[in-house]
Amino acid sequence: MSKSDCSKLHIAMFPWFAFGHFIPYIHLSNKLAQKGHKVSFLMPKGIQPKLEHLNQYPHLIRFFPLVLSHVDGLPPGAESTSNVPLELQKYLAIALDQTRDQVEAVLKVTKPDMVFCDFGHWIPALARQIGIKSIWYVVVSSMSCGLISRKIAKEMSVDELLQLPPGYPSSKVRIKAEEVAALLFRAEDFGIGLSFQDRITTGVKESDAIAFRTYREIEGPFCDYVAQRFGKSVLLSGPCLPETQTQQLEDKWANWLNKFEPSSVVFCSFGSQSMLEKDEFQELLLGFELSGLPFLVALKPPQGCLTIEEALPEGFQERVRGRGLVHGGWVPQELLLRHPSIGCFVNHCGYGTMWEFLFSDCQIVLIPEIPDQILNTRLMVEELRIAVEVERGKNRQIPKESLSKAIKLVMDKDNEMASLLKRNHAKLKQLLSNRDLQEEYINNFIRDLQNLLK
Repeated sequence: MSKSDCSKLHIAMFPWFAFGHFIPYIHLSNKLAQKGHKVSFLMPKGIQPKLEHLNQYPHLIRFFPLVLSHVDGLPPGAESTSNVPLELQKYLAIALDQTRDQVEAVLKVTKPDMVFCDFGHWIPALARQIGIKSIWYVVVSSMSCGLISRKIAKEMSVDELLQLPPGYPSSKVRIKAEEVAALLFRAEDFGIGLSFQDRITTGVKESDAIAFRTYREIEGPFCDYVAQRFGKSVLLSGPCLPETQTQQLEDKWANWLNKFEPSSVVFCSFGSQSMLEKDEFQELLLGFELSGLPFLVALKPPQGCLTIEEALPEGFQERVRGRGLVHGGWVPQELLLRHPSIGCFVNHCGYGTMWEFLFSDCQIVLIPEIPDQILNTRLMVEELRIAVEVERGKNRQIPKESLSKAIKLVMDKDNEMASLLKRNHAKLKQLLSNRDLQEEYINNFIRDLQNLLK
């Protein structure tokens, strides 16, 4: 083995200011540090204490806090998307861009071999200027990256917006006519003088390579398409999920779930970014009630409500007492999915959540909201055939009857479709759960990074 093959890497990480980006980047950092590689991790100052507990190798992973300057329009003290609504996140992008001098100073002092980023479109040019490589490490799906390669404009018709870029490998993993409004976000300003799609495509085109946190077994054709479309090497790290086998579910959850039969409870979680209107929130809860099955729902209080209690439908608590639990705070989603009583998981199909449920034994019911989630959902429902998508009503609302129908379908042990979904999911889980698979991917990923330096 040549010296470069066994040499240890030093990698800088600069993700978008969102926990859905920080966390996958820290998971990858842990996988790299486990192999003896060094990481310099850049993030806003106030975020560091919230990530410290995830750093499994503090002797190899060093945090570099950045001070965000004030941007008019950004809520005071905001350092991540957690407390910035979507319509104001363009100001957070400006704050990210204004850290350029600090980022440059850190890179010049630490002298890494390469820098990973996914939102700082100026990073690849800066890296070239310093004499290091840049990797555009994408934390969403390769389908999203493939579709963003076709530029859209606000004045396009529905038919124009629905057109797939040439050579795109699926006619099923796509946005439908009633969902195109969500696509127009790409054409909105996201920073000073550039749109969201310009930010991403500039970064992708300027970088030395593109990387995804996936397996070929799930997204192979889409990864190949991105490589061909952008004329870049595509590297795959695998999902890099942390080992959680030793962690135990808290008694308060375990004791409640243990009252129910195996695979009988419906669990619902939409993640921290989801914010429902009160009527949507109530309709969802009525859908769970209508299913007649025990349920555990973890949702933030809807807009205009401070607590879950004030948002509940009238008489709901009394009607579902003993079989329904609604929780307004954080829940240990991955541990809950492993509890034997959980039989169905209702979620938005965010990319991180998708990987968690792929490794579970649950039946899957999906309610996607934003384009990334919609594409993930179509992959799960149409191509892999392991899940169902809830049918929306007028104005893309979720009627309680549609939710109840989807839950009852997948939970019916005698239903042919439910059995097919379960078999497909079990086969995929068996393939993905091979302990050597992630190891093989991360070793190949590191080798590909080392080859970039030759």
